[in-house]
Amino acid sequence: MGWLYLIVSINGAAYTVNARRPMSRSRYSLGWSFFASWVTIELAPFHIIWQVIATAVFVRKGVLRSSPGRLGFAISMASLVGLLVTVRQAFASRHEVREALRGLRDQPLPAKYHEVRWERHIVFARAGGRNLTMDVVRPVDPPAPGARRPVMVQVHGGGWVLGFKQHQGQLLMLEMARAGWVCANVDYRLSPAATFPDHLVDVKRAIAWIRENAGAFRGRPRLRRRHRWLGGRSPDRIDRADAERPHLPDRLRRRRHLGAGSGAVLRRLRLHRSPGNVAARHRRVVHRPVGDEDRPEEDPEGWAAASPIDCVNADAPPMMIVHGDLDLLAPVEDARLFVERLQDVSRAPVYYLELTGAQHAFEVFPPSGPTP
Repeated sequence: MGWLYLIVSINGAAYTVNARRPMSRSRYSLGWSFFASWVTIELAPFHIIWQVIATAVFVRKGVLRSSPGRLGFAISMASLVGLLVTVRQAFASRHEVREALRGLRDQPLPAKYHEVRWERHIVFARAGGRNLTMDVVRPVDPPAPGARRPVMVQVHGGGWVLGFKQHQGQLLMLEMARAGWVCANVDYRLSPAATFPDHLVDVKRAIAWIRENAGAFRGRPRLRRRHRWLGGRSPDRIDRADAERPHLPDRLRRRRHLGAGSGAVLRRLRLHRSPGNVAARHRRVVHRPVGDEDRPEEDPEGWAAASPIDCVNADAPPMMIVHGDLDLLAPVEDARLFVERLQDVSRAPVYYLELTGAQHAFEVFPPSGPTP
């Protein structure tokens, strides 16, 4: 039993160590390291529970009378300490949020919080032989006479190849709706069925539909500058969603506010250093193999078309970027550089929240449970 407990303890400790210090971004270890650290960080209390239960069972069976059992016990205690530190960091993130948003401390809080209503699977367009849908959550009670509610558009992540609207942004949308906003979470076509930039065109279709139908949801049909917000997750280029497309209305070429979480904002500067990742992304998203002419230095205009770093300019909208410092899929160094360049030139506010101890997709598991 002592040896068995030692093996169990080492297994639990491996997950804890990987959560605290994820493995390098090697293509051989990336998959396991990401998923193991992500689940351990986001579900740390559950890892604490199972490790405590396992230790109690083995101790009751007398493993402490053997050297392997005592070693396993020491390893388990160290693992539990690491998990407790992870939980403590999660609670401490409230201070990081306050610090990142210190420029908004004078903004008034909502006068009241509203009861909200979800409306699921609203069809806003048809493309690629399928219906494109969105979910809308909004306050049940009407706004004041003559007033309209601000509107937020949420775009899920997934690197253009996976993800669903109902799996991301739910807690954010719920809180924004309770504060008086109308929030829409949109789907778009995914690769390999879709080819870049189909994904962005679908997002623009959603924005066009929202603008035309905002009145039905008691939102602001004209989405005035201070009442429009576009948010999203992961490597989806939501900040290219206003790229000019001749078949879409000109009025959609400008966003008002932008929020991004765990975004691969400088993906073009990183992927070419890993040929396997470049080839996979091109095959699935761009639908062509990678040759020398497809590398950033050989095709700068083509890469710039899908690279948010090339959007940095003085007229950029107010922006908030949220990133975990342990992100394996979208390196935090990229986010820091993007924020630095944007702050150097943008006339609008730029807020950056870096969450200590957070992995990619850190908000998929809502702390309050699934959203209705």
